[in-house]
Amino acid sequence: MEENKNNGKNLSFESLDILISRWKDGTFSEIIDDWKWIFTYSARYKGAIAFYVILGIVSTSLGLVSSVASKYLIDIITGYKTSKLAIMLIIMVGSSLFSLLFSSMISRISTKLSIYINNDIQADIFDKIVDADWMAINKYSNGDVLNRFNGDIGTVSGNAISWLPTIIIAVYNFIATFLVILHYDWIMAVIALGSAPFMLLMSRFMIKKQRDYSKKVREMSSNLMTFEVEAFYNFDTIKSFGIAPYYSKKMRWWQGKFKDVSLKYNMFTIKTNILLSVMGNLVQFIAFGYCLFRLWTHDITYGTMTLFLQQRSNLSGAFNNVVSIIPSFLNSSVSAHRIRELVELPKEVHIPESKELDALAADGFEVRMRDVEFSYVEGTKVITGSAFKACPGEIVALVGPSGEGKTTMIRLILGLIRPEEGQAVMIGSNGYEVAMNAETRHLFAYVPQGNTILSGTIAENMRMVKEDATDEEIVEALKISCAWDFVEKLPDTFNSNVGERGRGLSEGQAQRIAIARAVLRDAPVLLLDEATSALDVTTERRVLRNIISQKPNKTCIVTTHRPSVLNMCQRVYRVMDTRITELDEEEAGKMAMDF
Repeated sequence: MEENKNNGKNLSFESLDILISRWKDGTFSEIIDDWKWIFTYSARYKGAIAFYVILGIVSTSLGLVSSVASKYLIDIITGYKTSKLAIMLIIMVGSSLFSLLFSSMISRISTKLSIYINNDIQADIFDKIVDADWMAINKYSNGDVLNRFNGDIGTVSGNAISWLPTIIIAVYNFIATFLVILHYDWIMAVIALGSAPFMLLMSRFMIKKQRDYSKKVREMSSNLMTFEVEAFYNFDTIKSFGIAPYYSKKMRWWQGKFKDVSLKYNMFTIKTNILLSVMGNLVQFIAFGYCLFRLWTHDITYGTMTLFLQQRSNLSGAFNNVVSIIPSFLNSSVSAHRIRELVELPKEVHIPESKELDALAADGFEVRMRDVEFSYVEGTKVITGSAFKACPGEIVALVGPSGEGKTTMIRLILGLIRPEEGQAVMIGSNGYEVAMNAETRHLFAYVPQGNTILSGTIAENMRMVKEDATDEEIVEALKISCAWDFVEKLPDTFNSNVGERGRGLSEGQAQRIAIARAVLRDAPVLLLDEATSALDVTTERRVLRNIISQKPNKTCIVTTHRPSVLNMCQRVYRVMDTRITELDEEEAGKMAMDF
């Protein structure tokens, strides 16, 4: 506990230096802007915050009353004056109990408000992240986004409510305690007040080394955690290659590195704590010696001496509480800034006129691209001057080597990214067309590459895309995707549980359930990105025929390398060398033969 206190002091003083430097270089306004953003959430609970402050001040006052009452109680006992014993005992016990009650209420209120604000911020930020521009949000790694979403929001919510009340209560406690001591002895007040700044000056010499050690421990902890996550994520691969002993050896190597750094930091902390404790005890001995001298000269009573020593410690603690607010203030600002970076990302394009297409859904839609150009990095084209068309009732294929732009095409069709030049549009049966955007995406059903089955029941996976789907609709979708053949044999059919990433299912079974999910959505346009790669040829052809026969006006776009699919397609486009080229029947046939 003492170690944490001293570490907190050093962090407080370092944070104070940072605040001063930010003030000098003119960037302090950024911190103010971050806190203005935090207060937009705090303001929703201003009544509760005011109540929090009142309870804190009352609790602190009662604590002081209890201390003063105990002084008089000691004086009564040592002086054998029992006339006011009962009243002093009642005051001391009563004020202590009420102080405990108010402290408990403060803790309860603080926790509830922190949870409310955390939920408010997370809900708002989640909505903004989901609606962020695809290119902008993908500049951040998933781990970084999750760290900001959980860690930084937790830091902000933990301080958004408590920061202002804490500083008001701490300042009040510091002033009130100092005035109580000053009332009885001004020299003792100076001694008590001087101890905290003395600790401040001495601690500054140890800040840099502690910061370096702390940084090394955090970095080594991150390295160890990264190794652990990667090992467990690739557990099947490790077992399949029979390299578990190698990973066990590597695990112990990382543990050894972490142990060495941690023990060095621990030894530094022990030495630091010894020095700080010696300095703290020195000030305490001075105060104790002064009290003994005053007691020996009969200038104070035993009760006054007890009050002095108790409140000197309280004053030092109050000073540390005031200073410790600085790192909380700074950390919350840093976290708020990191969250605001996500909040201020450009948003997806929403075209309100897209809703005009909904009435035409039954007729199907044409997906078309005209002279599209696109690049992720300026100067490096991924798609150049290309055209594409897929009409209702058609199966249209996109083929080409890996990494040439097929997935980019899917993203353009879904409106996740937008052409730098040219057009990517959806055209209704009446000729009305709208550029691909976030509002046209509900007209698509998408089956991406890889295993996209989540832990839970098969029905829960299906109802992700249609919450009110009936059991009959789920069974029908499973039949269309040829998944009902194996699902009906499971103990609980579609209510059977599957593990994370479809554990318990084969790749082909997982693919068929993913296709069934897309079928259940019943969108006019179906996108299959290598979605039949794990199916045998017979099942693959059955699935595609079922989809088209179920909805003759459905537009089906597939990326594939399977000749069986190419033979069923009305059009085949090759994606190669940044260009999308439509193949004629002879070229498509030859390509199918080459596979």
